[in-house]
Parts: sequence; structure tokens; C-alpha cells
Amino acid sequence: MRSGARFFWRVLTAVALGSVVAAQTPAVGRPDAIAIRTLSTHPDRVSGGDVLVEIVVPPGRSPAPVNATLNGRDVSSAFRAASTPGTYTGLVTGLAQGRNTLHVAGEPFHAPGATLELTNYPITGPIVSGPHVKPFVCQTEEFKLPDGTTIGAPLDADCAVATRVQYIYMPEGADTFKPLPSPMPSSLPADVAMTTTTAGKRLPFVVRVETGSMNRGIYQNVVLHDPTRDAAPTPFAPPAGWNRRLIALHGVGCPTGWFRQGGVMGVDPLKGVNVTRLGEGYALFINTLNHPTNSCNALLAGETTMMGKEHFIETFGVPDFTISMGTSGGAYTSLQVADAFPGLIDGVVITSTFPDALSIAVAGLDARLLMHYFTVTNAAGFNEAQQVAVGGYHGMKAMIDAANQAQRTDPVPGRKEIEGYESARWHASVPAALRYHPTSNREGARPTVFDIARNVYGTNPATGFALRPYDNVGVQYGLAALKSGAITMTQFLDLNERSGGYDQDSSYTTARAEGDAGAIKRAYQSGLTLGGGGGLASIPVFDAGSYREDSRYHYAWFHFAVRERMGNENGRANNHLMWRGIVPAEKSWDLITRWVAAIKSNSSHASASDTAWEKMMRNRPADAVDGCWTAATNTAPAEFIAEPQTFSRESTSRCNTLYPSYSFTRQVAGGPLDANVLKCRLKPIDPADYGTALSATDRQRLDRMFPGGVCDWSKPGVNQTRVVPWASFGPAPDSLALKQEKPSTAQP
Repeated sequence: MRSGARFFWRVLTAVALGSVVAAQTPAVGRPDAIAIRTLSTHPDRVSGGDVLVEIVVPPGRSPAPVNATLNGRDVSSAFRAASTPGTYTGLVTGLAQGRNTLHVAGEPFHAPGATLELTNYPITGPIVSGPHVKPFVCQTEEFKLPDGTTIGAPLDADCAVATRVQYIYMPEGADTFKPLPSPMPSSLPADVAMTTTTAGKRLPFVVRVETGSMNRGIYQNVVLHDPTRDAAPTPFAPPAGWNRRLIALHGVGCPTGWFRQGGVMGVDPLKGVNVTRLGEGYALFINTLNHPTNSCNALLAGETTMMGKEHFIETFGVPDFTISMGTSGGAYTSLQVADAFPGLIDGVVITSTFPDALSIAVAGLDARLLMHYFTVTNAAGFNEAQQVAVGGYHGMKAMIDAANQAQRTDPVPGRKEIEGYESARWHASVPAALRYHPTSNREGARPTVFDIARNVYGTNPATGFALRPYDNVGVQYGLAALKSGAITMTQFLDLNERSGGYDQDSSYTTARAEGDAGAIKRAYQSGLTLGGGGGLASIPVFDAGSYREDSRYHYAWFHFAVRERMGNENGRANNHLMWRGIVPAEKSWDLITRWVAAIKSNSSHASASDTAWEKMMRNRPADAVDGCWTAATNTAPAEFIAEPQTFSRESTSRCNTLYPSYSFTRQVAGGPLDANVLKCRLKPIDPADYGTALSATDRQRLDRMFPGGVCDWSKPGVNQTRVVPWASFGPAPDSLALKQEKPSTAQP
């Protein structure tokens, strides 16, 4: 973690964050008055025309029928007494699009009444993600239902479909579900298996699968439910087999994740470990837009998760807690959604971790510049060992693979400059006529992480292209390699003179790339670059391993960058748990669920005045400690080594010996481990920074290369700020989309 100025900056931004949260929280009413709150979502972000509402009357008032109106229409019959005395819940339906007024009269309870404003948005969205991106390709006819049929053609341009509910069951001795006969039988098949939930209920292994459309994606909710003996579920009578725990699923990947609905989920909620979770009584929800290979836009994924959980609650009731899980692209989606939408997720368990797709792209762009220099120029004669020293990665294979991840920023088809590089990666469902080409179709859709999130980054009015946050002004590539003696001053200077940057098409330029100041700020505010100081500040985050230092860009430094960001934002990262190696999945799942369940049940009997952080840490299980797993052998099982996990490849610990960590290009250039400075602040050139004497000629060359100065990594980046909780980029109010800034090199 950085100190000094960084800590001061953190304190200032924490004050600003508190102001934002306070502004979003309804004012507390009179203690003798009726209170109204929404249970399924925020009152200003309702979707689909219905919302689950709770009414609380002052203590000591006699029970009475609720007298409630919505926009003057009587909705009293929607409410019923809840298990808590003085509390009523109701599913309020028929909301008009836009603003609605829910009023509860106080006369029946001899108390002042209450009014709550509700803002409803269509189930097609958007709410906070900004205008729908276009073009957008529907894929409903590719999506298969549990019985093997497809949904069929979309009903409209928003890819809507009619909601289907199908039932499947697990046969005895099998590991694959079968559909129940249609029409629904009066009794279950004789070969249905039984399952025991975490609540100790033994039930037939029958699963309700609801499939529909939401936010232009395809969603599914799955949960144990026996339709032959149980009534249809409601938020007041949830399925008997549901253990009141909910799992948010996310897919994988990112390339090809543009301008389409997606014909698959990315993670099948009815296969693999999810079968085990269903049998234990967990409910799961997912959407095709939570699969980054369909849609590589974490803000849209967050909005979709928000809407998906709202619909789940309005169908089945409020869960005790919600855990988000995912691998690779699903890992960063889990982190980003939990951070940008505090309260939506109660715990995160992830593998093959990255902070976000943008961090992969930025690291890839840096590595691609190096590979271009080494393969095209290399006037200073870098050998392979020196190239690796400048890149920081495990070896050339790993650096090439990192460089290839820049392809997700490259809209120009046909580039094959590095082994494995694929520019302009598209899914076959997107017609060629809709795709960008720099000469034949400049109006086409651009397949980049920037353009798919252009509502956040903003667009260049002259081109319509998304503004880019990538910036390498002042970055001194290979600085640590120079100081260690791995490369010479001649090589260092030649590399930095010739490394250059990119234009809006990711084509090489001789000048360094200058990121747009407004796009940089909004990347932080939206959470498209993970901050770690939003929702992640007060929930358990469990990084359960999976690394590939040699290739495939699942490098250890990404895992440690997440922890570092949380620590920098919050002054501590004790809630970030890391296990390295081949982690037994059931052990990590058991630990995270015990931790979250203890927090929600407050099993430690914490004080009512405890903060969320204090409650979380007080309920941390004793075995929730850092460590790594040795590989199992024919003669010995895997062993867990309990020790703090640190970013190192020195033999200072057993875990670092087993799982050494390697660096990355911008850290070798002097940057921080968190890799979250999109644009560095500049400082004058200091000869003491180079570990060797500078000649007059060397100094003149540095002055020409860096006329504004070099990166001052001890300070936060230009426009670096905290995530704005539940931020909007339209149409929900207080949109940040209009607050764009002109490109500038000025240091704010």
C-alpha cells in the first residue's frame, strides 16, 4: 500500500463517499409515524411494474388492516401481517412507468401516515447503464430450455420472450436432470431422487426453472420446488425446499462480448457444482448479460444483477443472504458488481481472479507496445532475458499472452502481429455488415471494451468512438530493470524513445497515448476499474486460487492487485482471504457460507452499535486464514499451509516457494502493485531515480522524451476517485454521463 499522500487522499474521498451514501438514503421519519421501505430494490430503481414493500407501524399500536393507495388507487389488499409484530409486507403491482406515489394512511393505527415515492422502469431496461447500445443482436432462438427446446423468435426489438416455467428432476443414481412430463403429472416419477437441504429437510430433487427476458438478456431462476404437492411460490410462501440462501452466478471471458444478447449463460445453473448447491436448497439466478463473453460491460452486468435479484425477491421472498461467485471473467464481474452496488451482495467467492476487464486491457496494451518494439525495432539489441526483465512476466510466453489481451481494445480486423493475436474478435451472430472497418464501414459497431461501455466513457463527437482511459504519458518502461542492471542506459533510453502509444483504433503512434480525463474519472466512479472501497469494504471476499504464471494471463499479480486496491481504499484488507494452489472447492464454499451466515445471524452477539466491518470481523471463522494448498500425490493428500499470502517469488515462505509471483510491465516501470493508476501525475526528472549516473546527453534525451515530467507513483492518479455507490449513467437521476471533461494533460 502507498502511504503519506495516498492515505490523506483516502481520508478525503471517504468523506465524499459518506456524503453520497447519505444523499441516497431516505431520511428517518418520526418515531411515532408509520415507516415504508422497499424490500426488493431501491425505491428509485424499481423495474417491471411491481415491488415488494414493508410497512412498519410504531410500537404499541393495535393491529389493524392497512389502508394503502398507489397513485390514488387502493392497494390495501396487497398487504398482510408479517411474522414481526407491527410489520406488514405486500407485493405492490401495477406501477406506472416513471414516478409513483405509495401512501399509507395512519388512521387505522392512530399514527401519522407515510408516503414513499417509487420510480419504475420497464423490464427491458435501462435503469442506470445509460441508453441501450446499438446494434444489438437477439439470440433467443439459440437459447435452449431444460427440455431441449428453444425459446423461439423474440417478441420485439428488445429481445423479449414470454416467461416459461419448466420442472426437472434428478433420477435416482443419475447426475443429469430430466424434464418432468408435460402436462404436469399429479405425482412424481418413481425414479426421482431425494435430497437433503442445509436446513435438514429431505425432499424430492425436483427443480423449478423459470426462464424469461430482462434488460434485453435472458434470465433464469432455479430452486427446489415440488409442483405436485406444493402451491405456486410467492414472496409470502416461498418453496419449502429453499434454504433462504441465494447465489448470483456469472460467466467467463470477455472477447466477443459485444452488441449481442447471448445464446448461452456461460455457467449452466443445472450442471456441475450447481447441482450440489441446488440439492442443498440454494436458489440460483443468472442472466446471459452476466456472461462477459456475451457482454463485457460490468456496469450493465451490475444493473442486470440488480434487476434479477429484485425479480427473484418479488417471486420467492427475501433471502437471508446472497453470495456472488465466478471464475476469471465471472470473478471480476462478481467483484465489480459487489463493489459498485453495496448491499446487493453479501459475500464473494472467486477463482482465476482479475480486478476488472479494463486492468487486463491496460496491462495488455503496455505489453503489446513492448512486443512491437522488440519485434519491429529493437535498435538497442535486447536479448530474451532483457525483454523478460522489462516486461516483468514469468517468461516470453507469458508476456506474449499478456500482450495478446490488447486485442480486446482493437477494432481493426485482420491484424496478426503477435503469435496468437486476434484483433476485432466477433461472435458469428453479429452480421458482418454491422461491424466496424476503418475504411469500408466507419459507422459500424466497434468490438472493444471501451465502445461496449461508451455510456460510461463518453464518445468523441467527431468520430462517435468511445473515449479511452488508456494513458502512458510519463511512464518509464523498464525503469526497475535499469536500476537492477538487467538493461543498460542506452537500451532504456531507446525503448522509451521508440515505444510510442496508440490512436483510437489501437494503431501504433510515435507519440505516447493520452487518456481522456473525463473517461478516466468515470471509469473510477462507475467501478469499471475496480476500486474496492464500495461494497467490498464490508463483506467477505474469498479468492480461492487458480493461477497460470507461465501463460493464459491468469497471473498471481492480478489476485494481489485486488487485495492491494481494497487495502488502499479502506486502510485495511483483512476481509480479503486468499488461498493459493489447487483449492478444494467444497472447502472454500463451506468457509464462505459459514462466514456470511454467521454475520447475518450475528452469532457472536455483537453490539448493536457495531459497524458492518466490526460485525463482519467479529464473526470471522477461526479457520478463515490465508494459506496455500500443496498438490496431492499418489502417496499423500493435499496439505493446507496456513501463512499470510504475499506478492513475492523469493523463498521467504513455503507458499511463495510453491507459487512464486511475477511482475508486469507497468510495475517494472515503477508503478504500484494495485495497477489502478490509469493516468499518473507527473514530477520533474530526478537523476537519483535511475541508479546510475546520467550523462548530459542522457539528460537531454530524457527531457525530450518526457517534456512534462515522469510518473510520480507515490501519488494517486489523475482524476482517481472512489466508486460512486449505485451510480447512474441514465436514465435514473443524478446521471454521471453528462459530466464529461475535455481531454487534457493538466494536473488537477
